Amino acid sequence: MARTVLSSATKEVIIGFDQPFVMIGERINPTGRKLLAAEMKEGNYDRVVADALAQVEAGAQMLDVNAGIPLADEPRILAEVVQLVQSVTDVPLCIDSSIIEALEAGLSVYKGRALVNSTTAEEEVMERVLPLVKKYDAAVVAISNDDTGISQDIDERFRIAKLIVERAQDHGIKKEDVVVDPLVMPIGAINQAGKDVFRFVRRLREELGVNTTCGASNIGFGLPNRHAINNSFLPMAACAGMTSAILNPLHEGLVPAIKAADTLNGVDPNCANWIKMFREPAPEGAGARGGRGGREGRRRRD
Repeated sequence: MARTVLSSATKEVIIGFDQPFVMIGERINPTGRKLLAAEMKEGNYDRVVADALAQVEAGAQMLDVNAGIPLADEPRILAEVVQLVQSVTDVPLCIDSSIIEALEAGLSVYKGRALVNSTTAEEEVMERVLPLVKKYDAAVVAISNDDTGISQDIDERFRIAKLIVERAQDHGIKKEDVVVDPLVMPIGAINQAGKDVFRFVRRLREELGVNTTCGASNIGFGLPNRHAINNSFLPMAACAGMTSAILNPLHEGLVPAIKAADTLNGVDPNCANWIKMFREPAPEGAGARGGRGGREGRRRRD
């Protein structure tokens, strides 16, 4: 049974078939966020800290950290942001960059065991990323496309995912430390995209035995009320076997939907996490009676 173990200096998170779904907060990413990009480029990380704290408070068990800013010193910024985020929260991080020097800069200052985002099956990319993953004893996200692009054929995507897993093993990286991204396509453009992902995730779990993740917001791209699509998609993906996703935990209804999926999938023993999250507070004064109400809290008359 695949268990991908990630950690910070003080906290461990396991992505696994028998574990609660892992939510990886996506908001520390300047892509499409002009104000955040400008602030990060100038060394102003106030918004980064606020986003980190808000996502963890909302329920994210990990955070994705990206510093992809055009014409900026991405290795320096990513290293600074990794250190800063680790100073204000204890959750493990996913270090996210397409630039190998930035990945190494982030990994070199990281305390714990990180998730690297990501490698594809392109030969040049694998030969640069996988030795780095091994060097820093990290885990890696494997995106199921190669130099021919993204195939619409699920069998071909499975072949590519298997190739990355095998190549990772050649570099001494265990299979359980490869988390496959099946590539979620927008259903507004490809009507079968949801069904394709569910079928693919089942195969990755049952035949390849690996954990999975995805960029959750892709599924509803271009559609009105896309957050409602996301809130339905992720529990369905979890039921198909997906074990984590990069998402925005601040979107209304998303975290409860995932927690409900955990409960229904049997990875929330005794519904403990659900009860802790949603139990009504005890009536005022109940604590003074030892938490007992009614006849239990009164002395028996002789």
